[in-house]
Amino acid sequence: MITLSNSRYYRKQELWSLFLMCAFPLYFWTLLLAFRDVSWLTERTNAWDAVGVVSYGMVFASVESVIVFIIAVLLGFLVSRSWSGERRGALLGVLALIASLWATADQLYFLWGTPLPAWIFQILVKSAHPVRIIYGVLLALVAPTVILPAYFILQTDKGLQAAQNFIERITLLSMLYLFSAFAGLVVVIIRNI
Repeated sequence: MITLSNSRYYRKQELWSLFLMCAFPLYFWTLLLAFRDVSWLTERTNAWDAVGVVSYGMVFASVESVIVFIIAVLLGFLVSRSWSGERRGALLGVLALIASLWATADQLYFLWGTPLPAWIFQILVKSAHPVRIIYGVLLALVAPTVILPAYFILQTDKGLQAAQNFIERITLLSMLYLFSAFAGLVVVIIRNI
């Protein structure tokens, strides 16, 4: 006989932690970019406009967080039911964080405007399959950052415990970011009334 608690794939606490893990890097990155731009924005217009721009960014980060969360939840159905809910939640949260960190690294590359050295382009141009080389290098960089944490979370208790401790610490900060996103939504509503 299966009870209701055993038949659920996700518990509320797992979903909440997963959402906060999905939201954390997006809110953090939005605030980091906002604080980078707020000084020239206040010089150009005024402080209220700067608050409005930051608020729009936080609302947009909220929408992004929900989209990333839904994708993570759907991908979680591919994870074996034989693993405990704690392992599944920790795995999905850490993988969402890793994906966000790689997306941040991609944006940083374009924000800094640092081009790749010319010799790299020369090697790619001279090769018969430059796209394959690019994908191979990217796979060699990204794969260990995904495989190693997943292995340690799923196979060792220490890895699971470390991931859960990290998630608990991030959860508190994410709730603060969530509050600032709510304040941003209030500012956006006030500005549009």
